[in-house]
Amino acid sequence: MNKVYILMGVSGVGKTTLGMMLAEELSVPFYDADNFHSDSNREKMQNGIPLTDLDREEWLRKMSSLIPEWQDSNGGVLACSALKEKYRKQLAGDIDKNLEWIFLYEDFSVIEDRIRQRKLHFFNADLLKSQYDTLEPPDYGIHIKVEGSPEDSIKEIIQKLPRPEIGIIGLGVMGKSLALNMAGKNFSVSVYNRREGEIEENIAQNFVDNYSDEYELHGFDDLKRFVSSLKSPRKILLMIKAGHPIDETIEKLIPFLKSGDLVMDGGNSHFKDTANRLEKLSELGIHFMGVGISGGEEGALNGPSIMPGGTREGYNSVKNLLGSIAAKDRYGKPCCTYIGPGSSGHYVKMVHNGIEYGEMQLIAEFYYFMRFFQDRSPEAISKLFKQWNLKEKSFLLEITADILIKKENNKYLLDKVLDIAGQKGTGGWTTNAALEVGVSLDTITASVFARNISAFKPHKNEVKELYRIKSKDSLEISDDELYKTYRSASVINHSIGFELLRIASLEYAWNLNFSEIARIWTNGCIIRSSFMEKLSEIYDSEKSKHLLLYPDIAEDLKKNHEIFMRIVPAMLSRGCPMQVSSSALNYFLSFTRENTSANLIQAQRDYFGAHTYERIDKARGEYFHSNWKPE
Repeated sequence: MNKVYILMGVSGVGKTTLGMMLAEELSVPFYDADNFHSDSNREKMQNGIPLTDLDREEWLRKMSSLIPEWQDSNGGVLACSALKEKYRKQLAGDIDKNLEWIFLYEDFSVIEDRIRQRKLHFFNADLLKSQYDTLEPPDYGIHIKVEGSPEDSIKEIIQKLPRPEIGIIGLGVMGKSLALNMAGKNFSVSVYNRREGEIEENIAQNFVDNYSDEYELHGFDDLKRFVSSLKSPRKILLMIKAGHPIDETIEKLIPFLKSGDLVMDGGNSHFKDTANRLEKLSELGIHFMGVGISGGEEGALNGPSIMPGGTREGYNSVKNLLGSIAAKDRYGKPCCTYIGPGSSGHYVKMVHNGIEYGEMQLIAEFYYFMRFFQDRSPEAISKLFKQWNLKEKSFLLEITADILIKKENNKYLLDKVLDIAGQKGTGGWTTNAALEVGVSLDTITASVFARNISAFKPHKNEVKELYRIKSKDSLEISDDELYKTYRSASVINHSIGFELLRIASLEYAWNLNFSEIARIWTNGCIIRSSFMEKLSEIYDSEKSKHLLLYPDIAEDLKKNHEIFMRIVPAMLSRGCPMQVSSSALNYFLSFTRENTSANLIQAQRDYFGAHTYERIDKARGEYFHSNWKPE
């Protein structure tokens, strides 16, 4: 049900003028109670004869019957004297919770003067005294003394109206869950869903109706009314598909927005699109933020990790709200922090997703090796992953252990899942972003390509017949060796993601706080783990170093590097594909070798293209070209 606002008070206090202004502000219909009087009532008032309760009975009954109809449609604003409490109760009936009473008042002498100056109005000024005698001021609702101009009075009314603090556009899984999360934290929320034919009709209102007994939610399928319902300055969160739908929605929003309003994109938008939108809206005085949100449906409902980037002023306006709905770290602090200016929020979320790609593929590789190259049962692998998770506290390990033992009709459900991995594009975006700033992204790129090659499934039978490659005998690897290999690859995958953030922060002048980023990833998000807690502490003192250069990280890898270097090649030698694991090992070996093969690359480039090279026996920045052909 939509709310009906009733402006009450004696005649001449401004109910009609302010009611029309309020209706325009809220984009709802305006109703004047005077228009529902019978002809006999009008004639009495014109002749200076006060109305009796009997005269008002049918008048009040008629409006009381109409109010539910208004609430079922668009709500509205009603200007009605409603001088006595019993009149107000008759108007309200049993739906008082959906009415907002606004009592307008002023001194008798002021109102009397106003009425005597009015022309062509049926109310006789001599009746004013009887209205003041009849008036029973309510001890509830909003009280406004109309001593200033109508503009001043309507501004005061709007400021005092209990209006939703935030609006959400898009009621998919994430949008609905976030709306319920906010409402559950005692925030009033307006929701809007585009109406596209009969299929999506009344989605917002149906959602609100389903939870009306628990939460304060307001549903709209009219964009102007949705925006008008919000407390000013407006705060709107977009939870819709990335790309053109975001731009299309923003274009439709702009005519209804004012300077100082805030629009947030909570989806997985490309950071360059976010930068363009921020620039466009800032020219109109409208704040825009790209807000990374991780945690899936459960996280959105119970507490996600939130990564807002954009204007600091915009963030400050929603800091408390976002902090309230976010997950909490081990110290009780919200897993939400101001990431930085520009499109940094969506960039950080993009890298989060890249690390997630790598971690998912890494776990899948170890499952695959144990299942098909060590002949372990899903129950045994699940049990081992649970043991690993006692050390890692990894959400991805936790859910994988559950997945492995799920059965359907006494068969493993996992075995019925087609082995073609889907992706939404953020992994590929991370790879492209790394290329743009010159960062090696071995594990994350390998995980993206692993998903790509899984699409080769239709050709697998042909390949099997063509190559007839047989796996070698099983390999004896202890559980401890498997864990240490997995752990080493995971550490390197994280270091690669954070290195991209470090270089991007310098490139785009974002001044990212890596300790805070790791902290808000300790809970709520998909890649949460105890390792993130360690990273938050490591980055606390220094922020601008490659993660593998920190002594604590180096110590862990040094202890396990011999196992790492032995086990991954052994797995590959048995015919088991280990895309992320081998990429992590290659990265580690390249990173830790004092010299690499890149000198030959430089010589080759100089040979065929005269690209020049630097020398180790000369100062950096000096370039040389040689004739490499033997004399």
